[in-house]
Amino acid sequence: MQVNETLNEGLKRGYAITITAAEIEAKVNEKLVEAQPEVEMKGFRKGKVPMALLKKQFGPRIMGEVMQESVDGAMSKHFEDSGDRPAMQPDVKMTNENWKEGDDVNVEMSYEKLPEIPEVDLSKIKLEKLVVKSDDAAVEEALGNLAETAQDFADRKKGSKAKDGDQIVMDFVGKVDGEAFEGGSAEDYPLVLGSNSFIPGFEDQLVGVKEGEEKAVTVSFPEDYQAEHLAGKEAVFDCTIKAVKEPKAAEINDEMAKKFGAEDLAALKGQIAERLEAEYAGAARAVMKRGLLDALDKAVSFDLPPSLVDAEAGQIAHQLWHEENPDVEGHDHPDVTPTDEHKTLAERRVRLGLLLAELGQKAEVEVTDAEMSQAVMNQARQYPGQERQFFEFVQQNPQMQQQLRAPLFEDKVVDYVFDQASVTEKEISKDELQKAVEALEDE
Repeated sequence: MQVNETLNEGLKRGYAITITAAEIEAKVNEKLVEAQPEVEMKGFRKGKVPMALLKKQFGPRIMGEVMQESVDGAMSKHFEDSGDRPAMQPDVKMTNENWKEGDDVNVEMSYEKLPEIPEVDLSKIKLEKLVVKSDDAAVEEALGNLAETAQDFADRKKGSKAKDGDQIVMDFVGKVDGEAFEGGSAEDYPLVLGSNSFIPGFEDQLVGVKEGEEKAVTVSFPEDYQAEHLAGKEAVFDCTIKAVKEPKAAEINDEMAKKFGAEDLAALKGQIAERLEAEYAGAARAVMKRGLLDALDKAVSFDLPPSLVDAEAGQIAHQLWHEENPDVEGHDHPDVTPTDEHKTLAERRVRLGLLLAELGQKAEVEVTDAEMSQAVMNQARQYPGQERQFFEFVQQNPQMQQQLRAPLFEDKVVDYVFDQASVTEKEISKDELQKAVEALEDE
């Protein structure tokens, strides 16, 4: 086997690989000899089929296997000897298209190698860790928000008209063509106007009703209504309004705390304080991570594989196009051409991705099976009722596994660098933290 370099330009490499006919024939014969004892053929005892007949019968198929194995072996040996790591799958093609048995096999292989990543003294990286304490005011504000979500309803003054957001209590009977239909009647039914819990148009007609009023509401069921015998039909609901109530935030006390699973108000406050501090810590970590990535981006410089940059720029452009055109769900749209801005961002992402991968490899950072299982479980919760199918999909899809593993690996590498860097703490207010987070989103 001969390997000759044909291209050495930056990170681009090209090689002409020649596998001689003698090598191929030797391997074919080796496979036939290995298989001969198990071969049965009419007219011969098991294992006694002549080699010439075996070669005629099985030679072409084995020849194909040997050629593929020889090319794969040549590539593996090349990467082992050279130490090159291809940025993407190498482009491999056979150049003598009119090949026939007895000819050498000529192959061209080209790829972009991953660059040598320079050493980084992580101890010289200076980072600022923002710290926010959950004070009483923040806890009280969060309590007030919870009270809003746990709102009660209190009777409005006699004769008051119902407003959007009010709750009315009513009896109603629904009729189609003058006949009451099954499931269309209820007594003492509480309905929050504007909740859109009834078919379109129903709640709008009840805005302005008063306690004791009778109101006929005329609506049409949607054409795609789940009950086929009602789909598209007009219905009249005879409604008797028994009460009109206005929303009222729940009273902040032990009773409200129990609605949220706490033993009492003090316990709920403790839970809120813990949740707030966890939220602050998460936001502060995001700010600190951006600071780290900025510092690493300035600390290193090396050649980038153009194929990786182009692929990343294309992905960025495609993602941003969909964000600007949310109504287009599929990918049946004109090609999206990356801009210089997209390419600049792509270069940063590729550079940092390669650097973090190198740092993680040298630090022997690994994502454990338990961490992967937890990530899959978290993702599966987005598909209620289909968790099992999602698990099976991930097990059978290496690309999906990589998509889940990559952010876990990156976060573990980032935590490793945090431990090596010089970190100083700075206590700030939650408003200052919010501004720091918003600044990240604006960049």
